[in-house]
Amino acid sequence: MPSLHPHRILITAHACALIAILLGLLSLLLAPGANAANLQISPVMINFRAGQGAAGINLQNLGDAPVYGQVRVYLWDQQQGDDVLLATQDVVASPPIIQIGPKSSQTIRLVRRAGSDKTGEQSYRVLIDEIARDDAPATSGVDIRLRYSVPVFTAPQNERAEPQLTWQFFRKDGEWMLRLNNSGQLHAQLGAIRVTNGAGKEFPISSGLMGYALAGRVREWKLPLPKETDLSGALRIAASINGRAVTAAATVPER
Repeated sequence: MPSLHPHRILITAHACALIAILLGLLSLLLAPGANAANLQISPVMINFRAGQGAAGINLQNLGDAPVYGQVRVYLWDQQQGDDVLLATQDVVASPPIIQIGPKSSQTIRLVRRAGSDKTGEQSYRVLIDEIARDDAPATSGVDIRLRYSVPVFTAPQNERAEPQLTWQFFRKDGEWMLRLNNSGQLHAQLGAIRVTNGAGKEFPISSGLMGYALAGRVREWKLPLPKETDLSGALRIAASINGRAVTAAATVPER
């Protein structure tokens, strides 16, 4: 979970810490008496059309207990290869505090403020944090509070905008990394990815959503590949970008 700061949130992840957290959450979920959220969010991505001033996110509580939460909107940027969230007033959420009764739903309204239109695509994240009430009755199990993050994009003025991607594979501290430079005017959502080395051996990188390379930004990922993986020769890449199958080529720079 990102650490909060009044003006900036830097999202980083260390593999060991992440594994420990996931294992801890799994053990809590399996423990008797654990209370987990039962909240459905739709849609899971917001795309503002050019000139569109408002959109909605529907929250549905499928559980038997009320859900309370806080809603905040951040400008989503990428700096030094990582995701960064910055304070913004370009898009506001209403209401900022939610209370959803059992088997009930509520709509969060996202409103673009006047003057927030930009030439290029803008990216935001809506963070929905479950919060506990001070007067809530004590529970015998573990009360798990979750965070939901919904990507929001505003369309660029160029209706034909596309991502323009340059793929780079390299080593950092002995680990294989992917650097994706998106020089285009539209974000790239990365889905399933496979890379084939010069000898014809294929390596799966991702089977589902891997992340995003924002318009005009550079994003880096540590790859789930053994250190001894051979990525020599001309590399061929098969990937799903914004739901479309694409192919690309890359080479590993000489050390």
